[in-house]
Amino acid sequence: MFSWIFIFRLLQIPKFVSAFSYNISVCYYKISEEFHHEGDVVIGAFFPLHTFYSLKKMSHSTIPYYYLDNVIQYNFKNYQYILALQFAIEEINANTNLLPNISLGFDFYNVRHIGKFIHSNTFNWLTALGDGNHIPNYNCKKRNFTAALTGTSWITSAQIGTLLQLFKFPQISFGPFDLLLSDHGQYPSLYQMAPKDTSLSLAIVSLMVHFRWTWVGLILPNDHKGNKILSDFREEMERNGICLAFVKMTPETWTSYVAKFWENMDETNVTIIYGEIDSLEGIMRNIEQRLLTWNVWIMNIEHHVIDRADYFMLDSFHGSLIFKHNYRENIEFTKFIQTVNPNKYPEDIYLPKLWYLFFKCSFSDTNCHVLENCQTNATLDIFPRHIFDMVMNAESTIIYNGVYAVAYSLHEMRLQLLQMQPYENHHGMVFFPWQLNTFLKNIVVKDKRSLDWRQTIDAEYDILNIWNLPKGLGLKVKIGSFSANAPLGQQLSLSEQMIQWPAMFSEIPQSVCSESCGPGFRKVTLEGKAICCYKCTPCADNEISNETDVDTCVKCPERHYANAEKSNCFQKSVSFLAYEDTLGMALASIALCLSVLTAFVIGIFVKHRDTPIVKANNRALSYILLITLTFCFLCSLNFIGKPTTVSCILQQTTFAVAFTMALATVLAKAITVVLAFKVSFPGRMIRWLMISRGPNYIIPICTLIQLLICGIWMATSPPFIDQDAHTEYGHIIILCNKGSSVAFHSVLGYLCFMALGSYAMAFLSRNLPDTFNESKFLSFSMLVFFCVWVTFLPVYHSTKGKVMVAMEVFSILASSTALLAFIFGPKCYIILLRPDKNSFNYIRKKTPSRKNFPKI
Repeated sequence: MFSWIFIFRLLQIPKFVSAFSYNISVCYYKISEEFHHEGDVVIGAFFPLHTFYSLKKMSHSTIPYYYLDNVIQYNFKNYQYILALQFAIEEINANTNLLPNISLGFDFYNVRHIGKFIHSNTFNWLTALGDGNHIPNYNCKKRNFTAALTGTSWITSAQIGTLLQLFKFPQISFGPFDLLLSDHGQYPSLYQMAPKDTSLSLAIVSLMVHFRWTWVGLILPNDHKGNKILSDFREEMERNGICLAFVKMTPETWTSYVAKFWENMDETNVTIIYGEIDSLEGIMRNIEQRLLTWNVWIMNIEHHVIDRADYFMLDSFHGSLIFKHNYRENIEFTKFIQTVNPNKYPEDIYLPKLWYLFFKCSFSDTNCHVLENCQTNATLDIFPRHIFDMVMNAESTIIYNGVYAVAYSLHEMRLQLLQMQPYENHHGMVFFPWQLNTFLKNIVVKDKRSLDWRQTIDAEYDILNIWNLPKGLGLKVKIGSFSANAPLGQQLSLSEQMIQWPAMFSEIPQSVCSESCGPGFRKVTLEGKAICCYKCTPCADNEISNETDVDTCVKCPERHYANAEKSNCFQKSVSFLAYEDTLGMALASIALCLSVLTAFVIGIFVKHRDTPIVKANNRALSYILLITLTFCFLCSLNFIGKPTTVSCILQQTTFAVAFTMALATVLAKAITVVLAFKVSFPGRMIRWLMISRGPNYIIPICTLIQLLICGIWMATSPPFIDQDAHTEYGHIIILCNKGSSVAFHSVLGYLCFMALGSYAMAFLSRNLPDTFNESKFLSFSMLVFFCVWVTFLPVYHSTKGKVMVAMEVFSILASSTALLAFIFGPKCYIILLRPDKNSFNYIRKKTPSRKNFPKI
């Protein structure tokens, strides 16, 4: 059905456009400024329906000028105001329960937006002459006037009100609510029927938030209303993080400002237009001429397309969104419009123009109000929407409600007058207009079709989407609503799938100053720019942002870590140098292999314990050293596996004691070699030392000293289990904290001191005969041992976590291996591979005479 309607409307466009192309009768330009519909009580109606333009201002019009100095411009959209007035009056006159035996009528006066014409028309109505001869305070026709309906501009109501208020004449404004008109000191008998737009800024900003439009423009009238709504918009936008790309105030003289006005308009894809129809007529006309199809216009008014011909398929306002108050649709009004024609209302000065222009009627040669050659079935309901709308708009609804408000007030006043004394007679209802003010102030129309103009909150808005592609379709489709009284988060309701966007957009338009910062980034405001203009920077280490456009990133908890995208925190896994790790498994395997190798060497020495090479190098000390080295290799296993309190203590104590015994044994061996050489030149002290086996006391003495250091360490600040959550990404490393750094370095220092002592003693005996001398191997092993641990310290302090533990294990294994390899390696070589050198005969042959021994 919709497709057939669409095709029908499309086919009608050429017919309507062609209406402007043929010669137009002079009667079309002859128009009165007023017409009257008789009644016992008359309502004055001041509506803007036509305006005169000079030829210079209409250079782009397709209407021929003929010989007139001015060209008339009809706004047939506003003709609905007259029909709403007519419809309400006919309903009231047909209602026997409301103003029985009294009929309502109206006097219509066109408003040209020029002050002197407004005052002239107002004065004409008050004097009821209509010929321009004003007689103050005198009504020669003796007609009962009730109230004046004025609009749509607040300026129009204010100008008319200055004259009406002199007589306290009731005035009902159907235009947008204005604070200036609510000043009862200046306008004591003016009543505004329109609800206040206190929630409009909230409603529009809620739409911005929904579509994430943070960079928008604003066009306002350059008056007090524009300044007030600008303040409201700024407050709501700042609260919701929306920025204004520009603010344009429409000037009074539009033509002199047009070039400058459009500067920087391309900065945003969304522009809010707020104001009254009259004040924005120039800007709306200019937008249409410029064919701005890349902008979403959000308005509080229904754009009245000027009735002129063009051949564009595109329309600047297609896809625009309109916020209008939620009025109940009046089906009876639509049925009423279908019955309207010039014959039914011969006094109407606009119906003949419409029928002549769109139905190819012709004016009579003798009377411009008489039509000839008309279609018999012509009705208003076949007009395109951009010419005439069948649905009652907001202003027409307020006019309808205003007429009912006057009728109810008259009815209440009539009942009161009848109670006081029978004023009603054959002359009808007699009263003064100012008497109606008391009843208008107190009347509350309970009918749902009417409004109480004293309401202070406007809560409901319908959101309309303009469908005008191709141009001339002119549909306004409801795509959502806004209710300020709804719970927070449920105020805005939209059907996005129904929205048609401007022709330039294939999806929901974006209107931002800067692209959104996704998860893992935060906004950094640019200096000198609005808060909506920013750059995106990644979150710092271990910080996340899982939303868009955040100002600050959130730090992950201590036991959590940020993923690579920095959008989520994950639980850190516990890590330590485990046997299952490749590194831990390798180190443990090496330690065990070296321990087995050391045990194998012990076995070799035990098996060949009676050979010269084993006996010549202090067999007992060799056994002690090999057993100690076995423990040195095995103590490294304490560093592998999940740390416990016991293992942390054993790591340092077993390491310290085992290496102390090993170094003490090496020192004892070095001293033994020196003393053995000194026996060749015996002295009392040397002889006593050799007899009493003095070097053997070195081992327990040195070990006791190390035990004392360890005891103090364990008593004051023992090692404990610690956690490192920062070294390895995504892991919490469990390791042993040394407790006291001074004690740990004291242990290492003591070991290095013993190594240097052993090296010094071995160095003194470096020139002894090879057969008895192992001092070269002792000195070299001590040199390697010392280098390993001196190198260990800077590496240890420059690494963290499992690598630090692995470095300590490696140093233990390396230094122990050096002792094993350089001290016992050559001996095992001789024992296993050169047994001929391991005999007493070979030793006797190699032994030199004493006189050739070097001096020490």
